[in-house]
Amino acid sequence: MPLKAIRIAGALLLATIGTAMAQERIKISSEWGSVTAELADNAATKALLGMLPLTIPMTDHLRQEKTGSLPSGLPAAARQRAFKNGTIGLWGPDHFVVYYRDGQVPQPGIVILGEVKGGASIFDRPGSISMRVERAD
Repeated sequence: MPLKAIRIAGALLLATIGTAMAQERIKISSEWGSVTAELADNAATKALLGMLPLTIPMTDHLRQEKTGSLPSGLPAAARQRAFKNGTIGLWGPDHFVVYYRDGQVPQPGIVILGEVKGGASIFDRPGSISMRVERAD
C-alpha cells in the first residue's frame, strides 16, 4: 500500500476513534421520567459537564420548551435558530433549555448542547418541574 494511502487510512481511523471517544451522554430526569441525551462537542458542553450533577428548576415557556438557569454561564459557541423535539440548548450564557417541540428562535439563536435520544415529549406538560442533570452511565 502506498505511503499516502496509509496516512489517509490512519487519519480516518484516528478521526473515527476521536469521535467515538468524545461522545458524552447525560441523563435528564424528573418526576415525569428520564431521558438520555448525546452532547455536542463544543466548549459549552465541556463546561456543563464540569458542573454536573445539577438540579435545575425549570418552567414552561411558550408550550415548546422547559427553561431554567444554570449556576453560572457557559462559554460561547456557534449558534443556530432551528430546534427540534429533543434539542438541548443554551439561550444566553446560563439559560438551559430542553425543547419538546420543533421550531425556531429569533437571532442570535441558541447554542446546541445536545439532543435527547427519542425526543423530549415527556416534558410536554404545562407547569414547572425540577430536572436532575447528570452524566449518563
